[in-house]
Amino acid sequence: MIAIDLGSNTLRVLRYDCATGEHLGEYEKVVKTADGLAQHGTIGEEAIARVISAIQEAQEVMDFSSARVKAVTTEALRRAANAEEVLSRIKRETGIAFEVISGDTEARLTLMGAKHRLSKLHYASDTFVLIDIGGGSTELIFHYPDEMIAKSFPVGIVTIAQTYKDLENIENALPEVMLDMQMFCAEVYATRGKVHSFVATSGTPTTVSAMKLGQTYATYDASKINGTVLQVSELDFFLKKLLSLPFDERERAVGTGRSDLIAAGILIYKHLYKLLAFESCVVIDDGLREGLALEACK
Repeated sequence: MIAIDLGSNTLRVLRYDCATGEHLGEYEKVVKTADGLAQHGTIGEEAIARVISAIQEAQEVMDFSSARVKAVTTEALRRAANAEEVLSRIKRETGIAFEVISGDTEARLTLMGAKHRLSKLHYASDTFVLIDIGGGSTELIFHYPDEMIAKSFPVGIVTIAQTYKDLENIENALPEVMLDMQMFCAEVYATRGKVHSFVATSGTPTTVSAMKLGQTYATYDASKINGTVLQVSELDFFLKKLLSLPFDERERAVGTGRSDLIAAGILIYKHLYKLLAFESCVVIDDGLREGLALEACK
């Protein structure tokens, strides 16, 4: 089966064998779905064209014709005033029908994908918090033995980068912008107790992990990323390293058109360590796309 996650920044496609649990093929492309959303409230023409082009490219890379396809999209399309028009055009030009899922569903599927990967890593923790920093939203998912407590917040690397323009303004704005997250975390900890570990998925944590392992965007290897531990003290180091690179090298390191977004994401990520009261974090590549495949296979 084919599982497609159209996020606010990235299109991620997985070809998955339900019988064996094997990943038969993967495709990922930065499409910046939420480009301009913060300013205009709609998905722009250029973003729509990028999404359609990426889907068509994915269809060429991996044969969709004989596979069952499940496609979902998240915060950018939840917020966009022209969501219905955008999805109709995507379906008309690619044949793929996307479902706009709620923040709760996104959190549940992301947790499903993450737990599956953590089990393969033999990562044992009865309680943990999972974060997913997207292009248009960030999900905080607290996992307890008998309960999942999750909430989606409209704070993402694309919308934050485009709203506040430079890193100094972003850093100054984050305490107020992320105040609702802080209050949510405090409430969960007060009622259920602090979780034992901190886990992160999504582009920012995986990109910083790739830098730590000496990988570039072209040599990115998810199998080596899974289980990487990042200390909060390392984030400033890799942010400075990224910003010190000449533009061409920066693009090679983290991907074309991603460096400003990853820089913004690192600031959000760093603030989450503080809100969640952790010094270290386990990073995995699996998330919504993998959870979607697992559920569809059921």
